[in-house]
Amino acid sequence: MRRTDPEGHGPVRFGPPLPEDGLPVLPELSAVVAAAAARAEAEPVGGGLALREAACGYWDRRGLACRPERVAAGPGAPALLLALTAALGGDVLVPRPCAAWWAPYARLLGRPAFHVPTPAENGGVPDPYALLETVRRVRAEGGDPRLLVLSVADDPTATVAPPELLHETVEAAAGEGLHLVSDETWRDTLHDPHDTVLLSPAEMLPERVTVVTDLAGALLPSGWPVAVARFPVDGTGDGLHARVLDVLTALGARVAAPVAAGAGYALTEPEPVTARVRAAVHLHARVAAAAHATVVGAGAVARPPQAGRHLYVDLDPLRPALQAHGVGDAQELEDFLAARLGMPAPGGHRFGDDLAAPRVRLSTGALLGGGSDEERAECLRSPTPLELPHVQRALIHLKSVFDDLRDDAQRWEPPR
Repeated sequence: MRRTDPEGHGPVRFGPPLPEDGLPVLPELSAVVAAAAARAEAEPVGGGLALREAACGYWDRRGLACRPERVAAGPGAPALLLALTAALGGDVLVPRPCAAWWAPYARLLGRPAFHVPTPAENGGVPDPYALLETVRRVRAEGGDPRLLVLSVADDPTATVAPPELLHETVEAAAGEGLHLVSDETWRDTLHDPHDTVLLSPAEMLPERVTVVTDLAGALLPSGWPVAVARFPVDGTGDGLHARVLDVLTALGARVAAPVAAGAGYALTEPEPVTARVRAAVHLHARVAAAAHATVVGAGAVARPPQAGRHLYVDLDPLRPALQAHGVGDAQELEDFLAARLGMPAPGGHRFGDDLAAPRVRLSTGALLGGGSDEERAECLRSPTPLELPHVQRALIHLKSVFDDLRDDAQRWEPPR
């Protein structure tokens, strides 16, 4: 099925759903959800008090003061971002590239979403000078930019923005009167927490930042839709919180009671949950490092992964090989690599990048093998997961595909 890309990039195809880790659910978490399954009462819009108090504790432990009346929960981060965009009004600014689901929710409301370039070192946070230029250009053209969505621990690029860049971007946004939504879904997945400094924009500009954390995937299984939002602690947060609840009410966007119980349990961070998070982070960090070495060794370009479960790869140096295979843009590259690798490889155009740029996002979860739950659980338990046969096969296959492209690029590169 094809459609026309809303940014005018030409026809693109709806790809397969993004891969999930497929790791078995914690028994303790399953027990909490099962116990709540018989609850007759529905979870209120914005989440019940127990869930909101658990979210406050989660943020308090990370240095972000929080009160339950300034927290809202929804059935996933998209519902919260949609409600925030509707409540704030105006046009939306997002980094280029950014999470695939950010911009479509602005367009759903009839709001333009303007992409702002990120620096070469990281994604998720726009270059401050590019941000100022974009805001002034949009206003000169009659637009009304009000909201900047960013992510310090970025989804597509797996990078973490350095504090000095974040500070400059936050100052630039504040000077232009923008409200910031900080997507901090992956903040607890730093591959090297001792050498990577992560700061939240809410620590720098508490009166203008709303923090959104999607629990599905990071703390909870990917298929459990629940996210929480922390609103500014000063007086400006009251009105925005109330308007967001109005939108969630109109949408009927409630968290299912059993999922809310599971989220509340996970947010208190008991030892089974924290141990699982540590094991998963360690596993994905090892796989990401191996995948990064493979693609860079084949001549592609990728920033070293620092957080999350993805790798963002630029195959421009391998363009001669791609052209010989009939690959001319990111959509064709997505189709080509998905068929060769046997796993989803969404093109950069899905993340707001130029359709002509041959970039893809690879998932470390897809490299854990497509076997049984026991195989995937073994990945978490093993001190040497890269040596497990199913992981080793996936990494060898990845290397084979990229090495073939490197060899083809050398063969077909035109003489200088």
